Amino acid sequence: MYIEILKRILWKYAGFFLFYIILNKEIMSKFSYVTEEGLKKMKEDLDFLISVERPNASRQIAEARDKGDLSENAEYDAAKEAQGLLEMRIAKLKETIANSRIIDNSLASDTGIVQILSKVKIKNKKNNAEMIYTIVSESEADLKSGKISINTPIAKALLGKKVGEVVEVKAPAGVMNFEIIEITRIH
Repeated sequence: MYIEILKRILWKYAGFFLFYIILNKEIMSKFSYVTEEGLKKMKEDLDFLISVERPNASRQIAEARDKGDLSENAEYDAAKEAQGLLEMRIAKLKETIANSRIIDNSLASDTGIVQILSKVKIKNKKNNAEMIYTIVSESEADLKSGKISINTPIAKALLGKKVGEVVEVKAPAGVMNFEIIEITRIH
């Protein structure tokens, strides 16, 4: 009986623990290079999670606990799971902030080549569509505002290239060629 209960608990939370272990390995293994704005935003997000979301999670658990028997209380289980996910987000954000290094844009040696914090105007050679992307750290990427992670296939292909060069990007849809039209640095 005891082993059966233990198996159920482990099975129920196995995915959570596996995700946590993978997340910790990923976070511990690399630094995150961010702008001052990006670091400030992460700190604001962390403060919000700790000062607003954490008390809300505790309140939801207390409300669910007041509804009776915890062994058959799905609302309590859901609130505890939500709290666990919130605590994981907080831990991940704390670790990311601790491992963050601010990018000093004034140290950029050559503005004629694509680097992190470069704004690059490119043209698709197949359909002549022009796009403008700013290459940023992974934590600051936001495709809607034209910011792509330095770890994307397009950014990797563009890094170190100059205006006029054509880069080849391997994507799920196939190989695409882009010509670099303009490179500027953001401040």
